[in-house]
Amino acid sequence: MKRCIGLILLLICLSVSAQVDLVRSDYSKPTMVAPLYFGPNAFPVPDMLDGSVSHDLRVELAADGYYGFQRDMTADIFARIHIPLFTERVNLTVWMPMVEFYRSTAERLATCRIKDENKAKAMRGHEGGDVYVSTDIMFLKERDKVPAMSVRAAVKTASGGGFEYARTYDAPGYFFDLSIGKSFDLVSRKNKEEREMPDSKAVSLRIAASAGFLCWQTDNGRQNDAVMYGAMLRLNTKYVSVEEVFSGYVGWEKAGDRPMTLKTRIAGHAPIPNDKGSLEPFVMYQYGITDYPFHQLRIGLVYNFDILRKH
Repeated sequence: MKRCIGLILLLICLSVSAQVDLVRSDYSKPTMVAPLYFGPNAFPVPDMLDGSVSHDLRVELAADGYYGFQRDMTADIFARIHIPLFTERVNLTVWMPMVEFYRSTAERLATCRIKDENKAKAMRGHEGGDVYVSTDIMFLKERDKVPAMSVRAAVKTASGGGFEYARTYDAPGYFFDLSIGKSFDLVSRKNKEEREMPDSKAVSLRIAASAGFLCWQTDNGRQNDAVMYGAMLRLNTKYVSVEEVFSGYVGWEKAGDRPMTLKTRIAGHAPIPNDKGSLEPFVMYQYGITDYPFHQLRIGLVYNFDILRKH
């Protein structure tokens, strides 16, 4: 646990040292360093937790496609890993869009305020993405009448490229959030033995909510602070789960920094023979309601492996 906290503090220090002057410091004007004016991977709305953390080693690989409201397009390869830290209550999570390929439009470049000398490169190209690292801690385990509760602390490095093309912003960021979740059986189970076995749940509904604080550096000496929020409904069956998430954050500049999104995720659940874990193919669609002018389609595969040997 102490090592994880030390790692996060180290990453914050490294990120701060990587910042550059983005715009002139003028506190009477918004900086426009916000989701509305950058690519889809610059200011994503973080995926919310559901009150719990990953009990398994969870490896995710996916392909993303974004279609912007101004007809710009982005595609990327996304990777994420959840690593339990010697207990099922704490895990370390690392994720990033490894590389993105983009094609913009004149209308989009005008919105992003791209300079004339950068327009050729900003119209089409590819860039690397930012790395995110978080420590996820479940400090309240779910019981019959008690919801699960977890906290998360995350940092964003300034490793992404293409600031002058409005792909990512060369500055650090971080967020903290708290989530609460509770599952309810929609199909009753017959006896005590079945009730004590989570896999025997025929149909269940999980309800979760989250709130937090998000911050990113905008220009020299200034940052944008935002309040995070989220609500989730997930229907679970033995082989399929369907999830709906409403989430976003509210920045203080009130200029393109208040993204609000709606996500739908459908996942399958297939155990691997000989108790080697499970596979979770999934598809996710996200719609940007405000200040996130993109449609997103993600198709991927998650591999879950019980490295803690709970069984």
